[in-house]
Amino acid sequence: MGPVKKNVTFLAADPSRLRALLVGGILQVCSLFAPCPSGASTPTSMRTCSRPDPVGLRWRLATTFAASLLVSGVAGAQSFQLLEATIDDVHAALTSRRITCRVLVQRYLDRIEAYDEAGPALNTIQFVNPGALREAESLDSAFVASGLVGPLHCIPVLLKDQVETRDMPTTYGSALFAGFVSGRDATIVVRMQAAGAIVLAKTNMGEFASRYVGSAFGAIRNAYDPTRNPSGSSGGTGSGIAANFGMVGIGEDTGGSIRGPAAVHSLVGLRPTVPLVSRHGMMPANPSSDTLGPMARTVKDAAILLEVLAGYDPHDPVTAYATGQVPDSYVAGLAADGLQGTRLGVIREPMDPKTDPESDDYRQVRAVVDRAIADLQALGAVVVDPVVVPNLVSVQETYVGNNFETEQAMNAYLAEHPDAPIKTVRAILLSGTVTPWRARGLMNVVGKSTDDPGYLRILQARERLRRGVLTVMADHELDALVYATFDHQTTVIAQDALTNADTEDAYARGNNRYLSPVIGFPALTVPAGFTTDGLPVGLEFLGRPFTEAVLLRLGYAYEQGTQRREPPATTPALGDQP
Repeated sequence: MGPVKKNVTFLAADPSRLRALLVGGILQVCSLFAPCPSGASTPTSMRTCSRPDPVGLRWRLATTFAASLLVSGVAGAQSFQLLEATIDDVHAALTSRRITCRVLVQRYLDRIEAYDEAGPALNTIQFVNPGALREAESLDSAFVASGLVGPLHCIPVLLKDQVETRDMPTTYGSALFAGFVSGRDATIVVRMQAAGAIVLAKTNMGEFASRYVGSAFGAIRNAYDPTRNPSGSSGGTGSGIAANFGMVGIGEDTGGSIRGPAAVHSLVGLRPTVPLVSRHGMMPANPSSDTLGPMARTVKDAAILLEVLAGYDPHDPVTAYATGQVPDSYVAGLAADGLQGTRLGVIREPMDPKTDPESDDYRQVRAVVDRAIADLQALGAVVVDPVVVPNLVSVQETYVGNNFETEQAMNAYLAEHPDAPIKTVRAILLSGTVTPWRARGLMNVVGKSTDDPGYLRILQARERLRRGVLTVMADHELDALVYATFDHQTTVIAQDALTNADTEDAYARGNNRYLSPVIGFPALTVPAGFTTDGLPVGLEFLGRPFTEAVLLRLGYAYEQGTQRREPPATTPALGDQP
């Protein structure tokens, strides 16, 4: 079975019908399955549906699913609370036989079918893994034989479509790569699968890792308000995890693409120090700041995922710098009292020239952030408010000005793939297929290289900012800096976002995400609450290099002490499924 989108082999989870399949010997099982999409318009038509021996396949899937429910107990499977479930919840349910891995995966697939193209039509999923149910069955067998195979046993992962898998296409959000299968798994995919994870689906992303629209799929929508943007470029993972289409997700952060979608979806998003996680098998944007990292609904789930991802990989030599920097466990240090005695510095100065402190929009976000800072103090932190970082105003200019790495990096990556349909950035632009906004961005990188004198100026500006941050942290004896991930709410999606190169200029107003990638320090965003308009706000912690364990400890204590996350109302529990 080839890679498929959303509505292939989705079983109706109706216990009475499933029992009838076995008890009454009913053979008309095809009615349980939604058909493959036919006559669909681009981009959906790109996701072809191949079904060898469809009746036999459907019968095997239906009877296996029914048998698993009968063995584990239908009532138990139905009583498992899927919405907002954590890794610990799933493992406890598997151990108590309240659910099987296969049933769990099916229920997530049901949610994708119900809400990604139908209902709020969030458009987060590019491809569903055609082998997901088969992998779940294998994990069920392994569990019966010897228990959990690893820390991610039966955990459905949503993977940004910037990361390669051998069994699904990798499009990078572009129609140019529709159907392109690299034939290899990225290092992080290998590590997650070895830990027991199931890559449930690949998520839509901003074209070639920028923004939230792409020629391969259109626009991703925010799970809390589908008229608004999901941030980018890992917007599909962000909206999908918020909507409970999977349990944890993988994003890629060059300038904020993990933390932005996490912040506007009431999620936890961690941008690790660059050498911590291998990027082998991922299309680069700016290698000096590209990093893969976890997105989750809880800090603990993000920490569990990071433990699997982190570590040296000879295929990405930069990870050698992480040797000796990876703790035995990121989870072990999590504690509800983890803020007691810590020292935090609050950055109040906007890092984005578009920030408007006089606007109602800004005031709504600021009210949430002010409450969060008060909560930090109430939970035992010593808060220095404000702290002033020298030359902070140069952060955005320094980040945006680095257009020297991209063409070299993308061309080198594409050269690794003889079957890639496009081989260079210039060819991508000449195709005329890329969305206008992304095409304009790529035009700015053509002909640039790291040999240009301008690149040295960027590196010098980064070092000045890095020294400034370290000096402030040393002078005030700070464990971390704290600030709003965004000073404004996420904006409404423009009707011409796919066709007008200028419509997205305000898509990330109040953007404070660039500080972390510019200076190379890790950052964690956690849910801080909601504005009066009902939109999520993210609070960001920034630490010294390789202090992910510290950031996770701080974020966990804040999360446990406030419990600010709420699931979106647009994607409630399905029917009789809790």
